[in-house]
Amino acid sequence: MKRISILFVCMGNICRSPLAEGIFGHLVAEAGLIGHFRIDSAGTGGWHEGDPPDRRSVATAKSHGIDISGQRARRIQPRDFTDFDLILAMDRDNVAALRKIAPPEAGIRLFGDIALGTGEDIPDPYYGGPDSFELVYTRLLTGCSSLLETLGVERASCSGNTSSVR
Repeated sequence: MKRISILFVCMGNICRSPLAEGIFGHLVAEAGLIGHFRIDSAGTGGWHEGDPPDRRSVATAKSHGIDISGQRARRIQPRDFTDFDLILAMDRDNVAALRKIAPPEAGIRLFGDIALGTGEDIPDPYYGGPDSFELVYTRLLTGCSSLLETLGVERASCSGNTSSVR
């Protein structure tokens, strides 16, 4: 059965999208579904390519038992639009930037639409303090949990398994 591939995207791939990648990966591992998902993150800009996530993102994730320190920032590549089933942008500016360079069939969605159901942007915490990063973590955790539940249930029903992911 085909794995579901998800790419989380923010502007520089050092704050929001690495957190989303780490949170979703952690939830997938806890649910025992590692082989069912391919998870990555990228930025619409390349200013930080090769750099680790922002130290505040690393610290926030670590305080919740998630290690994102091994991730490295990268810029979105043309192949990402065909390699990933779902590309989740953190805000409307990211969605607009992606749509300018993506083929029409690319699965670009706003994280706040598909994962939270609220249509909200995930705010960029870069210029804020620890509370800004904690707020982003909380919104991402809520959305990633919901997303995994939805995708996990869909995957289970496709395979004939009636158990749900919790």
